[in-house]
Amino acid sequence: MSEVAREAARTVARVRDDPAARIRLAADTYALHGVRRPYRPYRRAVVAFMRWQQTRGVLNALDAQTPGSPWWRAVNEDLLRDALEAKLLVEREDVATSGPRVQHWVDFFRAPSARAWYLAHNASVVAGYLAHAELADAESLAERFFMNVVLVRVLYAHALVVDARLALGRFACVARFVAHPRARGPQTLLSMKDVLPLNYPIEGVTVGEIIASENRLFRMVDFGVIAPRAEALYEMSAHVLGEPRLRRLVGDGALTYAWPADQRHVWRRTWVTRTPTAQKT
Repeated sequence: MSEVAREAARTVARVRDDPAARIRLAADTYALHGVRRPYRPYRRAVVAFMRWQQTRGVLNALDAQTPGSPWWRAVNEDLLRDALEAKLLVEREDVATSGPRVQHWVDFFRAPSARAWYLAHNASVVAGYLAHAELADAESLAERFFMNVVLVRVLYAHALVVDARLALGRFACVARFVAHPRARGPQTLLSMKDVLPLNYPIEGVTVGEIIASENRLFRMVDFGVIAPRAEALYEMSAHVLGEPRLRRLVGDGALTYAWPADQRHVWRRTWVTRTPTAQKT
């Protein structure tokens, strides 16, 4: 591990048990010394999601009166560390990244764009999902349902930029107006307030009740727009991110991250799986 990577790891570790400090660090990561580039929309998107995580309590210290989620904390920490390492490398004009994910972030900081940001962000998020699957297994079924919804929405937001025809079919022409992080579309899509109970852990609520209580508009988005494209989204993302293991997280009409085989019927009852018209040949 390089000195820059170690410094990033130490910095993130110092804020591990302070959700507000995590958010400040995330915001500061998008403020590069001596670099004047348009990072604000991306910072705003990251901070908005983390504030929602803070409100839920998932980023709380594990020994807090209301402990946080080991899984959410770990995935967020990986994302922070990758981005911070890249920031330090760009500021110091260093080229020794610790791996492809950090290189994606370096590329973004050097030439910010929606395409570059989604690539860097989603590469780190997917890596976190894969690295911390055992922690996910310890969460409630309702929380794991939510993890899968978050992931498919993140992949869909990326598809709006990378493959608008896959994401929106005949309406692909409007993707560029809603996909950029400066627009409210991605922030609204990823806010998740429409899906999940506010507090963590989720208690006394079944997956079926969560689905039934979802905002009508987002039910249309999830089940009418995203669900029919789910397998194509994971295939596209596996290719773009260079992560073939992503293909294992969807199949047979179900999202399968940390999901028990005997519960896949939950997805089949609610997701109408078909190949989107835009993808037929």
